Amino acid sequence: MASIRKEIETRARLDDVWAAIADIGALHTRLVPGFVVDVRLEPGARVVTFGNGMVVREPIVTLDGASKRLVWTAEGGRTTHYNASIQVFSRTDATTAVVWIADFLPDALIGPIAAAMEAGMAVMKKTLDRLE
Repeated sequence: MASIRKEIETRARLDDVWAAIADIGALHTRLVPGFVVDVRLEPGARVVTFGNGMVVREPIVTLDGASKRLVWTAEGGRTTHYNASIQVFSRTDATTAVVWIADFLPDALIGPIAAAMEAGMAVMKKTLDRLE
């Protein structure tokens, strides 16, 4: 199983970053505008439309405010298995770290998924840095 870990650092406050991530229906407005262009909430899931036109249903596994961690899976994309988490950490230099980890099959998708995650994290950093 392929696994990818991406991390960004932002000047935004931890609580503000977590509020944007925890607002699971607002990816397209609060976290990664343009990378995600629409989100529709369903019971226990969100349906995400990406900027490239791909639509994926993402069942929400865990939304843990205490550990500031969101876990989801994906249905309807190119993977046969996808599980991901995003977690927020406070740094000693008053910055906030955001870590996105994805585990998926088939392994052959590592290139496209890594590129998509990199693009998403770049948009996320730009968006979150505006919150400072």
